[in-house]
Amino acid sequence: MAIELLTPAQIDEMRPAGRFVADVLTTLVETADVGTDLIELDALAHRMIRERGAESCYIDYAPSFGRGPFGYVLCTSVNDAVLHGLPHRYKLRDGDLVSFDFAVSVDGWVCDSAVSKVVGTPRDEDLRLIEATEVALARAIEVARPGKKVGDISAVIGETAREYGYPVNTQFGGHGVGRTMHGDPHISNDGKAGRGFPLKPGLVIAIEPWFLASTDEIRMDDDGWTIRSADGSRGAHSEHTIAITEGDPIIMTARG
Repeated sequence: MAIELLTPAQIDEMRPAGRFVADVLTTLVETADVGTDLIELDALAHRMIRERGAESCYIDYAPSFGRGPFGYVLCTSVNDAVLHGLPHRYKLRDGDLVSFDFAVSVDGWVCDSAVSKVVGTPRDEDLRLIEATEVALARAIEVARPGKKVGDISAVIGETAREYGYPVNTQFGGHGVGRTMHGDPHISNDGKAGRGFPLKPGLVIAIEPWFLASTDEIRMDDDGWTIRSADGSRGAHSEHTIAITEGDPIIMTARG
């Protein structure tokens, strides 16, 4: 797959998609509470998509690793689930750690982002796990500049995980974003600095550190989508779509 570099004008055209993704995730985080049903959260996101005239990247998504099509517009991963959580009838309970992953196309441009939160009474270890993904994401964005390489992003994510004492799984990671949700280059959550595809102005990528508390092994639910830790430990996930520029990277999906 060819790696496309966007013009500054094209990056500007992508901004509405990023703002919308950010707005939806902000609304979901504000809405999710003890007793909130995952299906109701998906319905909320679906309603916002319809009202905006956007197009879901998930509902018809049927990759080789899933049992597709996905059928929903939102990934809801709870506790030991960390990726591709299939929405189902489940009311969030006090202390649940939930991750939302959301991607849409607006006017032909895609943006993708994820956020984790604890509903009700948080456990310190869960807040630390979420913090680790957020710190890894911030550090990765900071090094995403011309002259660096994909490996520099991967290395800083892996280093942050180890700093916090978490193992790293490299089966799923970040990716190129543009007219479609998943493109090259692949952005592993661990790697060696100075290696891989060179970062150039116009490259738009989704960076998504996700960590499990005590394992790097995963398993898939019978639903064919939801990915969980192999040992039942909890997971957290943070993601932004960013654009490489001549100067500072642009966080397309910045919230707030």
